[in-house]
Amino acid sequence: MRILSIADVVDPLLYPQADKDRCGKIDLVLGCGDLPPEYLAYLTHAFDVPLFYIKGNHDIRYKESPPRGCRNIHERVVHFRGLKFMGLEGSMWYNGGPYQYTEKQMARMIRRMRPVVWWRGGVDIVVTHAPPRGIHDGSDLCHRGFECYRQLIEKLRPAYFIHGHIHRHFERAADRETRIRETAVINTYGHSILEIDHA
Repeated sequence: MRILSIADVVDPLLYPQADKDRCGKIDLVLGCGDLPPEYLAYLTHAFDVPLFYIKGNHDIRYKESPPRGCRNIHERVVHFRGLKFMGLEGSMWYNGGPYQYTEKQMARMIRRMRPVVWWRGGVDIVVTHAPPRGIHDGSDLCHRGFECYRQLIEKLRPAYFIHGHIHRHFERAADRETRIRETAVINTYGHSILEIDHA
């Protein structure tokens, strides 16, 4: 399975016309926040595949103009081709804007999801906007990661934890990834393609 994940900036490789030859076959698109809703709507149509998304701290247009044909997975566990995806929107609280949460608020969201995560038998891929604390994050409050994401990784041990929010250019795909035990934490700023050996 090939998953295209996107975050934070509209990538010229993908819009206004997706370069399908360079991207290759895509089975699913994951939106990790801070992107125009029409960009997401275009990509699900262009690749003719499902698109799961969560909102970033700047996605204030989504309330009036949600991306058409796409699925918001915030505080949900959804299945796709045998894989289980868990979504959590937003960033650390820093000025009271929408989709900003304190550490306690985010930890409470994760606790509320425990029954469904248990019932579904865990998760394979966690999709967030902000990173875990101490991994790819910044020192300022706005770009600080959540400590409860570290705890989530330790307890659930997903194969992948994909986030945006931290703006950084990468020369190699491997530079995007940091491992915590069995979990690959991936900063998908711009876009990245994840290939999973899965039916």
